[in-house]
Amino acid sequence: MSRDLLRFATAGSVDDGKSTLVGRLLYDTKSVLADQIEAVQRASVDKGLSTPDLSLLVDGLRAEREQGITIDVAYRYFSTPVREFVLADTPGHVQYTRNTVTGASTAELAVLLVDARHGVVEQTRRHAAVLALLRVPRLVLAINKIDLVDYDEAVLQAIAKDFAGLARSLGFADDAVLTIPVSALVGDNVVERSERTPWYDGPTLLGHLESVPVTGPEVDAPFRMPVQYVIRPRTEELHDYRGYAGQVAAGTVRPGDQIVVLPSGRRSTVASVETADGPLAAASAGRSVTVLLDDDIDISRGDVLAAVEGAPRVTDELDATLCWLAEKPLRPGARLLLKHGTRTTQAIVGAVTDRLDTDTFTLSTPEQLEINDIGRVTLRTADPLPVDDYADVRATGSFLLIDPPTGNTLAAGLVGSPLVLVDLPGETAHTPGP
Repeated sequence: MSRDLLRFATAGSVDDGKSTLVGRLLYDTKSVLADQIEAVQRASVDKGLSTPDLSLLVDGLRAEREQGITIDVAYRYFSTPVREFVLADTPGHVQYTRNTVTGASTAELAVLLVDARHGVVEQTRRHAAVLALLRVPRLVLAINKIDLVDYDEAVLQAIAKDFAGLARSLGFADDAVLTIPVSALVGDNVVERSERTPWYDGPTLLGHLESVPVTGPEVDAPFRMPVQYVIRPRTEELHDYRGYAGQVAAGTVRPGDQIVVLPSGRRSTVASVETADGPLAAASAGRSVTVLLDDDIDISRGDVLAAVEGAPRVTDELDATLCWLAEKPLRPGARLLLKHGTRTTQAIVGAVTDRLDTDTFTLSTPEQLEINDIGRVTLRTADPLPVDDYADVRATGSFLLIDPPTGNTLAAGLVGSPLVLVDLPGETAHTPGP
């Protein structure tokens, strides 16, 4: 029986212990090879440490090991008898906010660390805002280094209360956030329950990761599938075969479903849903399939098969939120490539309307977007695109901006997603209209 998969990310301020926590998860779940442990032990001895520095299991780049910081997204894959995991350990430094966006963009859960000695700090608020902007559905507030505050329950309660107010103002429901006191260094409540926190009766971090529901919003959304390839076998037996291959981006498709092909708007009925192992009764988000239709319709790569009910809108004008990833600033009038699903088209930037200050959570009207900036822009595309608001369907509500000469990714974009702003005590914040 196959195990399900959870994609999650870690985030937090510098030195809150993200890499140590990830290393502890890998080490205690026996997901590390013996030679890796030996290499970490040798490196730890070279640093004058008496115990292995488990953060080195994640901080694989030489610059990271020398500086003791994480400067890139480190992806790790591990599993338990219950579930498989894809983990993205994101940087804590403010200048690497773009990496946090990358790591959290596909996450179904985020583990946000805070230092028990410092509580919720500026970078905690920044990362929480980014996670809210990306619509990560579930959060774990891991209060780390609880051993350094003598396992004081009052510290946990104070930090949890502080963060709860922040989370609510960002739109997270109370039942979407779980607070867990941990010590990544000694292992308290990471994989094994700690006897030093008898006042905590919740799950360990791993226990929560193994049990949290993985059915994301994409499964419950209307059906969406960007066409990657049109299959036309040139054989005598299959001369009438025409299948449309792709990965189901949202919802579920079944034989007999009514679908619309976008951007053309032609409608048809699903005749069958097939894989290399045979036909399926249904295929949900994340499954790669070939869809056959009752009608002979002109469909090509880049088109989207969608449920008739609640179909995406087709437009060549987008209001979107961008996280700008490039050193070169973005200015109005820029001509770029826009990749949406399996279609790539030309786009021109109409205006840069707002920029979110992630330190104060206020808006300004900038002349351009700099690296790591999060802002609102208007775009016009050469081809009409079938899009949803990112808040409704992440797959068809997101896109990339690409530099035409180099092919480098310049920005991650969210269609129709208003900038996340926090109502801070004594401060005024506003959210731009759609």
